[in-house]
Amino acid sequence: MNFTSEVENHLDELIEIRRYLHQHPELSFKEENTKKYIADYLENLGIEVKKDVGGNGILGYIKGGHDGPTIALRADFDALPIQDEKDVPYKSKVDGVMHACGHDAHTASLLITAKILKAHETEIHGNVVLIHQHAEEVIPGGAKSMIEAGALDGVDYIFGTHTASHIDANKVGFCAGPAYAAADSFEIDIQGLGGHGAMPQLAKDPVVAASSLIVQAQSIVSRTVDPLESAVVTFGTFKGGTAFNVIADKVKLTGTIRTYLPTVKDQIKERLNGILNGIESSYGVKCHLTYNDGYPPVINHEKETTWIKGLANNIDTVEEAFDFPPSLGGEDVGYYLQHVPGSYFFTGVGNEVLKATYPHHHPKFDLDEQSLQNSVKLFLSIIEHSTELKA
Repeated sequence: MNFTSEVENHLDELIEIRRYLHQHPELSFKEENTKKYIADYLENLGIEVKKDVGGNGILGYIKGGHDGPTIALRADFDALPIQDEKDVPYKSKVDGVMHACGHDAHTASLLITAKILKAHETEIHGNVVLIHQHAEEVIPGGAKSMIEAGALDGVDYIFGTHTASHIDANKVGFCAGPAYAAADSFEIDIQGLGGHGAMPQLAKDPVVAASSLIVQAQSIVSRTVDPLESAVVTFGTFKGGTAFNVIADKVKLTGTIRTYLPTVKDQIKERLNGILNGIESSYGVKCHLTYNDGYPPVINHEKETTWIKGLANNIDTVEEAFDFPPSLGGEDVGYYLQHVPGSYFFTGVGNEVLKATYPHHHPKFDLDEQSLQNSVKLFLSIIEHSTELKA
């Protein structure tokens, strides 16, 4: 088997698919046309397809001609509520919606992978499950519901990739152990007593109370969490007040907490509640915390991560396979890795010449499309060498 040698022959189609999806993005849980496009493509290849899995998810099944493990390959396909500001022919045609995180590239890469694998299915040792997942960008995400609907039934291993514009094109990053953090959110409602701005002694000012809360919360990580552990507490919104001379009656704060370890998460929640109790006592207001558990951390399995890094070193178009540092970003691929071993790697797509260095979720996000062949080649290499996993 040498599936990877065929990728260059499909590179034009890979780019064509990515650009089509980029021009026709759909938001999380609303991916009706995208799921049909994916299902139609797979069915036209003669691949068995299961539709509407856990929502808008799509599963494809390729049965190999020899015994071996069942390996799942995962890609997400939802877009973001961002206006595309790029000046390119494949700019989003949907006002206020764009693929600003590479999910179009993930999908295109997995579709071309499926095309090559289907053409060689009798040579494959084991089976392949193609997981095309909806709604990664919005909690509760699509991974959990797809798993509950049977996406991992019979699966022995799972692998996936995320494009990375901050990694140079043709480099691929690997991170054994924690790769992404648990991505939680919170809301804090502070009820005070409104009044005239000139008579604060008659009011209980929630704006001042909220300001004190935010300042105190900055000490949670630095003075509660072990310095050798990682955590983030960020306030994203502060809403309150209606006029310059009116003391607000209430304030609403929202934010995010990122951690790798459940024990660290518990420490932060306990300390935050303690600060809120102090705010109530000090300012005479009432505080209510709503804590929303988000995606679990993405914990890559060490054996499988080391293995695919070795495969990447043998791919001709990969200039460097390197150890990638963990991030406190969030990704619901972590749900899959809680159930079966595998790894989530990072395909470099950054290119200054092409102006493809804007960060993810930026209105001008773009990528070096030529480098997407590395995602396909690594997916194919995983299947080519699948029997090594149980060696």
